[in-house]
Amino acid sequence: MDPSEAEFLAEKEMIKIIPNFSLDKVFLIGGDLGPFNPGLPVDVPLWFALNLKQRQKCRIVPPAWMDVEKLEEMRDLERREQAFTPVPSPFYMELTKLLLNHASDNIPKADEIRTLVKDIWDTRIAKLRLSADNFISQMEAHARLDNLTLMEINTIRSFLLDSLNCLYKLRSNLQPSSGKDPADY
Repeated sequence: MDPSEAEFLAEKEMIKIIPNFSLDKVFLIGGDLGPFNPGLPVDVPLWFALNLKQRQKCRIVPPAWMDVEKLEEMRDLERREQAFTPVPSPFYMELTKLLLNHASDNIPKADEIRTLVKDIWDTRIAKLRLSADNFISQMEAHARLDNLTLMEINTIRSFLLDSLNCLYKLRSNLQPSSGKDPADY
C-alpha cells in the first residue's frame, strides 16, 4: 500500500462542516448526509467536506485534537514515553496534510499545527526505526504494533521485510545440512 491509498482511506473519516447553503439529505451508497442548513454544523466524510470547501459552499471545522495545546501535550508525551502513545486519529498525518493543504484558512495557527504534527511524526518514526533495529538485532520471532497508524507501518514495511528476508537467508545457510556432503555438489 502506498501513501495515496492510505490518504484515500483517510478521506472516509467524518469531519464537521458549517455549510452556507440549504439542502435536504444527500443519499449516497455509504449513507445519507445532511440535511444542510446555513450555519448549522453537520458531519460529513472528509472527501465531501473538501469538495464543498473547494466550491466555497462550507467552512470546515478542524477536529478537536487539531489544537496547538493538545498537539504540544501529545508531542511531549510521545517524547517521554518509550512505547508508542495512542494517537487522536488513525489517520492523523493524512488528515493534517489534507486539511492544511485545502482548508488552512479554516484552521487557526495552521503553521504551528503543521510543525507540531511533523514533530510528532518524526518522533514516532524514529521510535519505529529503533524498534525495528532492536527487533532484527535480537532475532525476535514476532512484534506488537500497538498504537501505530497505517501510514507509519507502511513507512517501515519495505525495510523490515527486506531485513527479515536477509535474516532468513542467513539463518538457513547457518543450519547444518541434511547429511549431504558438500563434495556431492
